[in-house]
Amino acid sequence: MPMQFKKMYAVILVLAGTVAVAVAALPPPGREFKNLKVLPKNISSKNLSRIMIDDFEDGLGVSCGFCHAEEKDSHRLDYTSDAKPEKKIARLMMQMTLRTNKKYFKLKHPLIGDSTLVISCVTCHKGQPHPGDSE
Repeated sequence: MPMQFKKMYAVILVLAGTVAVAVAALPPPGREFKNLKVLPKNISSKNLSRIMIDDFEDGLGVSCGFCHAEEKDSHRLDYTSDAKPEKKIARLMMQMTLRTNKKYFKLKHPLIGDSTLVISCVTCHKGQPHPGDSE
């Protein structure tokens, strides 16, 4: 086999492998999370996890069970359930945050988790479940 052919073959294999890995990393088409009312229903699992961990867990110093109820007969969380009032409060707080950023800081299309937000969970909560709680 000529050397030039070997190089071209190697390049094609590397490109094919890169495309295969990129396609495998994409979320399934049309995947939507259930019962999202403020966050986009087609949000990626990566972005949803980042928002839940970086914004809510870090901003309020809480874990998932603070807002999400446990499934009956199980210790797993039921992420679609609205049984806990904290989940409704979280939605109201997200809407308030978006309105505040839009009205007072002139962000045209603010999104929860966006680094351009001037006001976010941590602004008031400062790592505490309730604003104003002392450490």
